[in-house]
Amino acid sequence: MRRRPPYHARVAAAVLLLVLSPAPTSQLGLGAAIGAWINGAPPPAPSPTPTSPSSSSPAAQGQSQEYTALQALKAAITEDPRGALASWRGANVCAYKGVYCSASPDGAGATVVAGIDLNGANLRGTLPDAVSLLAHLTFLHLNSNRLAGAVPDALRDLQYLTELDLSNNRFSGPFPESTLLIPSLVYLDLRFNAFSGEIPPEVFAKNLDAVFLNNNQFEGQIPETLWSSPATVITLANNRLTGPVPAAYGYGGGGGRVREVLFLNNKLTGCVPEALGFLPSIQVLDLSYNALSGHLPSTLSCLSGIEVLNIAHNQLTGELPDLLCDLRRITNLSVAFNFFSGISQRCDRLAGRSVFDFVGNCVPGRGMQRPQPECEGFPSDGGLSCLRIPGARPIGCAEAAVSVGVGVAVGGLPFGLPGGAAGGVVTVTVP
Repeated sequence: MRRRPPYHARVAAAVLLLVLSPAPTSQLGLGAAIGAWINGAPPPAPSPTPTSPSSSSPAAQGQSQEYTALQALKAAITEDPRGALASWRGANVCAYKGVYCSASPDGAGATVVAGIDLNGANLRGTLPDAVSLLAHLTFLHLNSNRLAGAVPDALRDLQYLTELDLSNNRFSGPFPESTLLIPSLVYLDLRFNAFSGEIPPEVFAKNLDAVFLNNNQFEGQIPETLWSSPATVITLANNRLTGPVPAAYGYGGGGGRVREVLFLNNKLTGCVPEALGFLPSIQVLDLSYNALSGHLPSTLSCLSGIEVLNIAHNQLTGELPDLLCDLRRITNLSVAFNFFSGISQRCDRLAGRSVFDFVGNCVPGRGMQRPQPECEGFPSDGGLSCLRIPGARPIGCAEAAVSVGVGVAVGGLPFGLPGGAAGGVVTVTVP
């Protein structure tokens, strides 16, 4: 019997990824030295523990719901250039290519369809409602095909489904909220499609390990529930999202797990929230290619585990906080193409190691900066709401209590705050 690799092995291989093209090996370099991946290529193999037995009773399978569901899926495919479904004939569904069977999870002793993996088959067609008849399905991987139309509401009936990968297809319409009603779902990948409209707040309230929504046409503001998500990877890049980066961090307690958050290439405005400095596990934070303004908060120096910090191509002003360039684990810090007017000697040391990219700013006496008229014509304050000067006082990272949003404070978070910032002291706004 064939066995699939365990689910956690696949998720572990996917969590440090980053993004920009649906091509299986596409990459976006952050600055000169780093690249994380969130491409549309098939994830490294499906998961749970199902197997595909060599035989199953034709009499039992012939009239089964599983046979009906799989034949309906085959009928919904209008082009199969690689013959991926050529073996989908006869009553023995466990012999179909890409179909994986295992013992029924309800202990009945029957053999059931536990998973479907048709990644990279280049199938053209739609996803029929009848897929919901696969009552024991635990993973559905349809990455890198040409499936179009809406995601059926009937998917909510798949009570055992833990992984849903519809990435790199042509699905459209609003966010498929039926996916949020799948009780066991922990992995959701909708990237590289044509979904539109707003992202529902419930996405980040669901118990998901990974949320991939990049490279769609989502618009509107990012829900404030973002930081309540228990996900370790959240990718929102390359959409049409507007408004501020959510600042109400800490009320849900879930954000303590997130290691990678990608906001790049949207239409976000406003300040960089001080509360971003208190994400205790963050390793990759990309805010590039937006319209963020004002001064950077000193709290970012509390990101003791950060490896990639990209804030390039925004409208940020002022001088870079000294402590920001003392982050011990930083391998790529890009502030390129903003309107910064000064950098410290600490940042100079990073530049000498090709870790720090500050081209296209307004730093006097430095090469590869903006023309002086361009710098003089840009407002230096970037909006008074982002200056964070009045009422500021130094405070240690571990003891910080920072005002976030309206009436929401972060302090003494249940997971604990990182106390290993380079200088141990940052400046936060005290109401």
